[in-house]
Amino acid sequence: MVLGNVFGQKKDAQLPAGKVDPILPGYFADPTIKKFGDIYYIYATTDNEMLASGVPTVWYSKDFEHWYNHTMEVPSLESVNLRNFWAPDIIEGSDGRYYLYFGNCQAGCNIYGYVSSSPVGPWEKLNEDDTPVIAHNYPKEGFPSLDAQFFTDDDGKIYAYWGTWVHYNGGYAVGELDSESMSRIKNPKNIPLEQTPEPFEAAYMMKKGSKYILMYSGGSCHDETYNVRYSYSDSPYGPFTPGVNNPILSSNDSGTVHGPGHHSVLEEDGSYYIVYHKHDYPMTRGGLSRQVSVDELIFENDSTIQQVVPGSKRPGKSIKSNVPPNLALNAKVSASSFYQLESHKYDYAYRPSFATDGYNATMWKAEDNSFPQSLTIDLGKPTHVKRIMTQFEFAGYYYQYKLEYSLNGKNWEVFADRSKNRIAGSPMIDDSDVTAQYIKLKVLDIEKTGLLAAVWNIKVFGSLFDVPLDIEGISSKQGPGTKSSHQKIVSINAQEVLAKNNSDNLVNKGSIGGIFEKKGEVSIYQKNGVAVFDFKKGALVLDQPVPKSLQWNGAFTVATWVKNPEISAEGECLLSWCDRFKFNLANSYNALHYNSGNYGAVAHLDTHFDMKFNNLPPANQWHHIVLTFDGVVEKMYVNGKLDNSQIMVLASQIENAKIRIGASDIGENFSGYMASLQMYDYALNEMDIQRLMEKTKPSESKN
Repeated sequence: MVLGNVFGQKKDAQLPAGKVDPILPGYFADPTIKKFGDIYYIYATTDNEMLASGVPTVWYSKDFEHWYNHTMEVPSLESVNLRNFWAPDIIEGSDGRYYLYFGNCQAGCNIYGYVSSSPVGPWEKLNEDDTPVIAHNYPKEGFPSLDAQFFTDDDGKIYAYWGTWVHYNGGYAVGELDSESMSRIKNPKNIPLEQTPEPFEAAYMMKKGSKYILMYSGGSCHDETYNVRYSYSDSPYGPFTPGVNNPILSSNDSGTVHGPGHHSVLEEDGSYYIVYHKHDYPMTRGGLSRQVSVDELIFENDSTIQQVVPGSKRPGKSIKSNVPPNLALNAKVSASSFYQLESHKYDYAYRPSFATDGYNATMWKAEDNSFPQSLTIDLGKPTHVKRIMTQFEFAGYYYQYKLEYSLNGKNWEVFADRSKNRIAGSPMIDDSDVTAQYIKLKVLDIEKTGLLAAVWNIKVFGSLFDVPLDIEGISSKQGPGTKSSHQKIVSINAQEVLAKNNSDNLVNKGSIGGIFEKKGEVSIYQKNGVAVFDFKKGALVLDQPVPKSLQWNGAFTVATWVKNPEISAEGECLLSWCDRFKFNLANSYNALHYNSGNYGAVAHLDTHFDMKFNNLPPANQWHHIVLTFDGVVEKMYVNGKLDNSQIMVLASQIENAKIRIGASDIGENFSGYMASLQMYDYALNEMDIQRLMEKTKPSESKN
């Protein structure tokens, strides 16, 4: 025990959620907060898809405590089907209309503009020919036009500030928005780097007295270095002087605020509040699943901001809410199952009680992606129930479910039947008029393949109340996600192929069947007594389509015996099965590799999301290499032992993909030997992996 405490690493478990609880139940980033009339609005990037490629969304509230989500109708471009709605901002024009702007990098990194008579849309294009409001290469060649924020000065002039990766691109940009068209920028210029030290992205302008405060984010949005900084000036164009106390918001020692940044500011009754995103806990790799928080922003004088204290007071506390008490708050709750997250870094349980604790930092999550899953609340006594509000994990995808009620926990009746629901939203609001002690939520299905039943909060009320806006989302045309067959879908073994003395008839022994076709140079022979596939510059490509159970966030296991005489720094793909080009940045690419580089084990197209080997398997030896994904955590096993792991969210596209052994869809050929490979559409556990390793071990490794 002493040695374990000295040399072992304590895993992260539950953090205190109360003082630093996110204000929104879900994964959202780059928040812009506005108040139109008596309603607060938060426009944000929808996270938890590859590179933040979720639907365009807005949250609204009257009391700053109870927030409602709406997926906005935004027309796409003619040239590309929009998949990214990054860092939105909105202006109320002098004509009483609302102007929405956001960034996208599918046709160059541009800022596009839209207009509506309502803050929530539906939206129309400002430029029917899809001309950006701020184009890529503006105001200079190579400048990416992203993260635009707009500021209206006292004289009515509107200024835009934009730029990302600005430490590579020579500083932020500023220009004046043409107030007549609201669709073009004039008088642009770059702000020199030295005026905003250590920048990255997300410029935000505000005015305090006579001073122009240019706030921005530094560090990297993917990790703990992300932070908020500021400079100030006497002019919207600068020159700017770096402020003191920088950074004013950064990761804290307790871990409750990790990677905070890309913010906006709300002024309310003479006080200021900074609304920003931070990483989720437990943290998804690369910052794919951020959450929105708010804290007070305190000025010492017009040009000096104090460092932000996380968990400080927020607006809305003095606002009288029309929402009655939540009868399910801290009520006893049980579930059909719950997910136990075990990785190198975390030992964390998504307990049923998290669904009734009232926090947006915690949730109940089922143990796997099977359905149905259920959550049962005990209100403690017979209670009059008229409304139930459920905040599912993803506000942008629909859930199909039923709500039932009972007085004795044995005889159940239907409170609400959403078993055929195809409308996304958060919270989902269901009304009836019953007396019950027990409430049961049955999650029957989810729009996206591979996602688990999960609930941030479920709230129960004894009376009805008005919601700030009477709007409803559009029904999805997509059916629910494909379920796992829970089978071995691919299996091929060099020894079995040689035994049949027909190396051209490569039958897949897995459940999806088919024949592996040789593409390029592939040989099958005995190597030091072991039957091997030798790929040289070739691959084995299955003639069957990739199963739909592997699309999106589908679980999987890949297991293979390999020997690599020389380990390269890149390439060396053992198996690939996704179309990495389908939606470009919105894609998730998943492939198993065996190299010493950044994605030594798993490639996701970007080093911020890839997973390398912690301990690179030595060259010229046989190794059993296994990659699993259960819908939450990727795990890499080498010779039956866990080598690396990471929390990950996938957006796998398989429509035109092929299961390809020994290479990827762009080459990256494996230069070593392979004895066998198996693939499953579910995650094997460690004991299963060790059994499979013994069962499939090639003969040389037994000596």
